[in-house]
Amino acid sequence: MPAKGSSLRIDRNQRTLRELTLEKMRDAIIGQYFQPGQRLVERTLCEELGVSRTIVREVLRHLETEGLVETPQGQGPMVATIDRETTRQIYEVRALLEGHAAAACARDADEQAIARMTAAVMLIEAAFAQGDHAGVLAETTRFYEVMFSAGKEAVAWGIVQSLNARINRLRAITITSRERGTSAPAEMHKLLDAIKQRDALAAQQAAEAHVRQAAEIALQALAQEQG
Repeated sequence: MPAKGSSLRIDRNQRTLRELTLEKMRDAIIGQYFQPGQRLVERTLCEELGVSRTIVREVLRHLETEGLVETPQGQGPMVATIDRETTRQIYEVRALLEGHAAAACARDADEQAIARMTAAVMLIEAAFAQGDHAGVLAETTRFYEVMFSAGKEAVAWGIVQSLNARINRLRAITITSRERGTSAPAEMHKLLDAIKQRDALAAQQAAEAHVRQAAEIALQALAQEQG
């Protein structure tokens, strides 16, 4: 039991500051402001972000659970490197989960969910056209959140969310490729059309094909970066 006279009131300002710092750091890593393997020095981050060392430490620990930060033995925290084998496995998991969820969505989605997915695809297309990569990431996440929810795949979505930071980091690589601005929206439209037609098999195949194409681009990009 809390000591007499103590308070259980939530300090909303403290919580908001931590969340804002976490969001800023996550975006900075995904957007490659910090490069893979770069050391993350607490004192420097405190100065750049304008927050306390306690908050910086909490945020770095959280980002480590998301796979964006790593702390090698005997060293300080640094931006996690992206290796090809981990990348391959992430895309394999995505293909399985997203293909299954797409099929379930085609069977179970109501018209409201389909309308929300349609709006998300249109916004993805517009964001690509404007070079708004942050918008592409946000709307893509929204599309999949609706798709999994409409297909009643809550457990699968929980697994995707646990990987979401690393998924978005890889998406940030693929969406900058020359052809992705046209191919990705076309693939999303194909997936959406299958869902609208209630064709579970076609939806699954479209979702899996979309992931395979993204995986190929990501692995090629990593091969070029890492020699």
